[in-house]
Amino acid sequence: MAPRKRISKTEPSSPEHPSSSSKGNNNVTTTVAAAPIPTHRKPPLQTNDPPIAPPKWGLILKLSLFSIPYAYLLFYHYKIEPELQRSVIINAGMSVAGFLVTVKLIPVASKYVLKRNLFGFDINKKGTPQGNVKVPESLGIVVAIVYLVVAILFQYFNFTADSIWLVEYNAALACICFMTLLGFVDDVLDVPWRVKLVLPSIAALPLLMAYAGHTTIVIPKPLVPHVGMEVLDLGWIYKLYMGLLAVFCTNSINIHAGLNGLEVGQTVVIATAIVVHNIMQIGASSDPEYKQAHAFSIYLAQPLLATSLGLLSYNWYPSSVFVGDTFTYFAGMTMAVVGILGHFSETLLIFFLPQVLNFLMSLPQLFGFIPCPRHRLPRFDPQTGLLTGTKDGTLVNFFLRNLGRKSEKALCIYLLGFQAIACCFCFLLRYFLAGWYK
Repeated sequence: MAPRKRISKTEPSSPEHPSSSSKGNNNVTTTVAAAPIPTHRKPPLQTNDPPIAPPKWGLILKLSLFSIPYAYLLFYHYKIEPELQRSVIINAGMSVAGFLVTVKLIPVASKYVLKRNLFGFDINKKGTPQGNVKVPESLGIVVAIVYLVVAILFQYFNFTADSIWLVEYNAALACICFMTLLGFVDDVLDVPWRVKLVLPSIAALPLLMAYAGHTTIVIPKPLVPHVGMEVLDLGWIYKLYMGLLAVFCTNSINIHAGLNGLEVGQTVVIATAIVVHNIMQIGASSDPEYKQAHAFSIYLAQPLLATSLGLLSYNWYPSSVFVGDTFTYFAGMTMAVVGILGHFSETLLIFFLPQVLNFLMSLPQLFGFIPCPRHRLPRFDPQTGLLTGTKDGTLVNFFLRNLGRKSEKALCIYLLGFQAIACCFCFLLRYFLAGWYK
């Protein structure tokens, strides 16, 4: 779970008592006498909290270097049709604009959420001065809004009114928008876990109802003699699988958390792998429909990558904002629809290998066989600034138990490195199994 102490929302001071002090860490409001204010003037809400730290441009500059091999694949290594290449470039340009807007809006949104007492304290810094700082919560809402605006505006440049892809594209955006709304509701109302498991299946309904693609799977070649067919039509079972994939992706991002930058960092790594995978598939294929499906995936993945980088510039250690369940649900649903509509759900699950392992480790606690605390976080030592692993079944604690005590930043880098290794393993696996497995 996210490394924060959730603060319940309190009602703002009434206009009749402008000197009222409303504290975010409890629901006690102390009112002191003050001179009456003219009724025609309403005093603005003010906060004495200092502004958040500026974005970490050095980190973004380092990560932007990974765009060089991507550009090489897009422009030189593969012979991609100019029209398709043009659409990818336009989408990339709009994504960069989305990144800049995200960086600009996060400080503005932070002031508003602090005014509404939507903030938290960093549990992994408890006992230090940083542990007493109010950190704005649920800033994933900014990323989601900018992403949706970019994705909607992109339709003007790429889709015509009679495009066969337009229905599924808008259905995907409806799912993402629906999931963002439910994630923000969760941040505000603190929805129980049993309800969280159901929310993604509800949000995935627009895509499941509008999905008009194939519902078949290709039987692996070693199994063809035993099954007696090369292609199997699953029908409604395939749509059920799509719904379950959406549930897994959203909740797996949500429970593989607990460190500054981990939720957004894993999204950036997976989104990068998705974009590269799609370019490779477009370049290696001669089927126009297959190419369009992967281009469709790129159109949704590039804005996710860019806007997430904008959030990461504030959420990286030491975090000046918290992403909230809004972002984890939004990011998980976006990657789910990208994998579904791009027809590479098996590859997507390998990209999610750390999340799969974390989910399997969490099962005993999630199903109540072992006591499950609210925050399954490692223990923080304020004297040394190091984290120690607990017996809770998370990948975060597993790494600490096996690698020893680490600082929060170092541990996050190890986990994101493991995420990158899992994505590279997926590419190697596809390379060695090509022509034999499918």
